[in-house]
Amino acid sequence: MQKTIALKLTPSEVASQPVLLNAISQAIAEPSSNILGFHILKQSIDARSRQQVWVNLNILVFINEIPSQRFTTPIHFDVLPSNAKEVIIIGAGPAGLFAALECIQLGLRPIILERGKDVRSRRRDLAKLNKEGVVNPESNYCFGEGGAGTYSDGKLYTRSNKRGSIDKILRLFYQFGADESVLYQAHPHIGTNKLPNIITAMREQIEASGGKVLFNKKLVNFTIENEFIKEVITEDGGHLKCESLILATGHSARDIFSLLYEKNILIEAKPFALGVRVEHPQNIIDRIQYHCVTKDPNLPPAAYNLVEQVSERGVFSFCMCPGGIIAPAATAPGEIVVNGWSPSKRDNPYANSGMVVQIDTPTAINYINQQWKENRANANPLIEKTIKSNTVHPLSLLAFQQQVEQAAFLIGGGLQVAPAARLVDFCTNKLSDTLPDASYLPGLLSAPLQKVLPDFVHKTLQEGFKAFGKKMKGYYTNDAIVVATESRTSSPVRITRDADTLTHPQIKNLYPCGEGAGYAGGIVSAAMDGQKIVHQIALGYGLSISNL
Repeated sequence: MQKTIALKLTPSEVASQPVLLNAISQAIAEPSSNILGFHILKQSIDARSRQQVWVNLNILVFINEIPSQRFTTPIHFDVLPSNAKEVIIIGAGPAGLFAALECIQLGLRPIILERGKDVRSRRRDLAKLNKEGVVNPESNYCFGEGGAGTYSDGKLYTRSNKRGSIDKILRLFYQFGADESVLYQAHPHIGTNKLPNIITAMREQIEASGGKVLFNKKLVNFTIENEFIKEVITEDGGHLKCESLILATGHSARDIFSLLYEKNILIEAKPFALGVRVEHPQNIIDRIQYHCVTKDPNLPPAAYNLVEQVSERGVFSFCMCPGGIIAPAATAPGEIVVNGWSPSKRDNPYANSGMVVQIDTPTAINYINQQWKENRANANPLIEKTIKSNTVHPLSLLAFQQQVEQAAFLIGGGLQVAPAARLVDFCTNKLSDTLPDASYLPGLLSAPLQKVLPDFVHKTLQEGFKAFGKKMKGYYTNDAIVVATESRTSSPVRITRDADTLTHPQIKNLYPCGEGAGYAGGIVSAAMDGQKIVHQIALGYGLSISNL
């Protein structure tokens, strides 16, 4: 017999197997000897009470019955037949990898072209970036096997449950090596240290089934005939015939946006968010969120989610990383971009989060125009393009993003040393005399961040931080540090696609996909978008998707 029950226990009770078993026994009114096993279906933390932090559990209990495996059979991937139709996928990030796996299930042969390197080779470039501040434009925290997702925090939480099957995404991550907890935690998390092996396992499955994953294959051009892409051209001189093209290049592939624009393929400016990373000692966040001096060792490092309206402009936390690290995420020399991630145990002594402000098109254009007037001689080519356009240029917000990143580099300490300030100093326009210890490996330089951030971003953040300090007593402190710039929250460009066919309105076999195209916002949503695209391609070939 099986029963599903709900329990509310303390963290220490959940951590003790005998105590947990006893709680289950009491809840179902059965002796523990009759309980032959159980599966946790859902688990979440409730820290609303100031007296006690609780863990909420939904549990499937097996009573006098041998427990079944959580999944009796894994998701199966056949070897593709020699005549399988090919689908070219540009980019080996979450959207591209999950699109490739879905292709195999539907009998299509994925050919992934990735501009960067495999995971193992990519590590050397990341080490050089962290230790020497040297950016490899084709191999960094954004480009390479797994895309930005490989070295992101590995959060597997999304509200986009209408895009596809979240359960299938989580199940595949589990099948390829993620911990079982991703299947039931309210906010599942893999960890940057575990993601590379999982990504490698996915690639090995794709190749074992007859798909291809080709590295150092940067898309530089394609030929178009009668509204179809007929051939894709890579930087090394490669030419590949093309029947269907999934463009899943990620939010930082600026060269792809420029290529589409130069070929008069419709793209449009898309609002995004920009700001800073703020880092606190993790014990401060624990004390605030768990209402205690010392955190229960059975509790994970505490997280937070903050949002505020300042003068009708939203400021909010983004990609909060408990027990995490701030990392350099630039994709070209001469710019400073920061991001955050956590290892699986989230055991670093710092908590960081993006704190960003929504950027709309009119405000961005006004800023660009002002910068052009003040520094026309040193304006970059992209800025010049946006200024000379008679309408809202599709690359306007990209130009805004790039301008701020370059300003951060110029005021930083050279290489990837990032400009920073203590939190209260930032909010009072004071240059910090000293900076606290921090996780950012290339190093930090005390700097006036009002010279980096546009005025409206800087002032909105200042008021936002003060408001957050009222919501979280202890948050507003000079023990925290602000680091510029958090600017790659999402793509500042949308590659247009038809809502029904998911193809580009001008190019019948071009499928814009994932975060870079403007249709996703994280690992899970990007993965689901990749699957969704493949379903459309399969239907176009007359294939059934009912068995998925």
